[in-house]
Amino acid sequence: MKKKLFTILALIIMISSHFVSFSSFNRPSVAVLGTFIGTLILWVTVDITWPSLIAILSLAFIPEVGMNTALSSSFGNSTFAFLLFTFICTYAISQTSFIRRTALFFITSKFAQKSIWHMTTLFLLSVLLMGLFISPTVLFFIFLPILNEIYDILGLKKGDKFASMLIMGMAIFSNLSAGMTPIAHVFPVLAMGVYESVTGNVINYGQYMLFGIPVGLILFVLTLLVFRFILNPSLPDYKGLSEEDFKDEPSKMNSFRENMILFIFFGVVLLWVLPSLISKILPELSTYISSFGSAMPPLLGVVVMAIISIEGKPLVNISEAITKGVSWPALIMSSGTLLFGTVMTDKGIGLIDQLITLIQPITTSLIPSLLILFFIVVASLSSNITSHMVTAQVFTSMAVPVALSSNGQISAAAIAAVIGLCASLGTAAPSSMPFVAVSVSSSWTDTEKMLKYGVLFMILTIIVTYLIGYPLAQMILG
Repeated sequence: MKKKLFTILALIIMISSHFVSFSSFNRPSVAVLGTFIGTLILWVTVDITWPSLIAILSLAFIPEVGMNTALSSSFGNSTFAFLLFTFICTYAISQTSFIRRTALFFITSKFAQKSIWHMTTLFLLSVLLMGLFISPTVLFFIFLPILNEIYDILGLKKGDKFASMLIMGMAIFSNLSAGMTPIAHVFPVLAMGVYESVTGNVINYGQYMLFGIPVGLILFVLTLLVFRFILNPSLPDYKGLSEEDFKDEPSKMNSFRENMILFIFFGVVLLWVLPSLISKILPELSTYISSFGSAMPPLLGVVVMAIISIEGKPLVNISEAITKGVSWPALIMSSGTLLFGTVMTDKGIGLIDQLITLIQPITTSLIPSLLILFFIVVASLSSNITSHMVTAQVFTSMAVPVALSSNGQISAAAIAAVIGLCASLGTAAPSSMPFVAVSVSSSWTDTEKMLKYGVLFMILTIIVTYLIGYPLAQMILG
């Protein structure tokens, strides 16, 4: 019943916004704002897929936008293509034993056998490292069977604090890895896309990673300390783990097929980060590669993997990957948020200029450092309660115009990057990410523990990103 009421309310707001105007906003601006507010209500309370399609339809009926622009700026946007091709590439990786073999390498190493805390650190570190270039949802469900085997080997029972810590850590660090790089991760890409739409400037992958990876590593260490000294679980008997303890032990050697997939995928990653690495040494080559955009490397990777067949089977079956490896709800929502980014920054509609004029008296009366803290706090709170994609879109759209109106006192690029990271990290509530709901429903942990330690992680996120993350991003991005 509540969903029906929210749906009716949202539709009324969307439809009525097309027929009214206010002194501060012209009619197309009100239509964009009304559509955005109605869509946001539906995203938070009902669903993220079909409301995104309604948003595209509603915006298409604004004369200044039109159907062609609505479709080309949503499904035809290069970021949509980037995400689609990246999902296919990461699906190919997930079909190899690379991730499982890497995880077992960590948790069965000599260092891991020293103590159960050594093993725990390396297990969660393997989640973090693999997550740097794998979708967090895909990552979580690849690691979940490995975690279940660890539970069996150690004789852990549901309700054990140590077992709860492991699955909470896996969920938290799956999200953390998604904020550390834009590779195969929707949320930083959305924030970077909003910044580009508003300013016309680009935050490249190398620049983002120079900021995101150090901040992520600091949060990783601090979270482990929280687990060790605040959660402080009772420890099971531990004699070290070996590969023979695990079912379906993968071969120690990569097959030729897996080597080819890995070679192509890391070639894709190299094309993403190479322009920033060679920009000072080979500026012309850096500019040439960058001119193709972020969608070219994964598209090239998909084409090469589809063409190359081994034993009569392509490295990636595109039909299968599109069905099983592509998160269509995430893509559909991304299409809606991409269109919002386009229309909100369209000079003909003028919404950004009108918003800046409206909020300038407020922003000029506040200390810039408090505004930065405000956006970090609200983005972190939002990502822990609702969709990470909504958080990345909404708060970057708010923060970048504010930064631009601050006369250089707030870096628009730095605040966009910080929000992209904060938007990725929410883990406190089951509504934040599907695998958080799975963690809670598995009975290995519960809603109360996830909320408690998710909030503690959020507090760490706010402190670290405010004191270290934003200054570092400002130094790197200007």
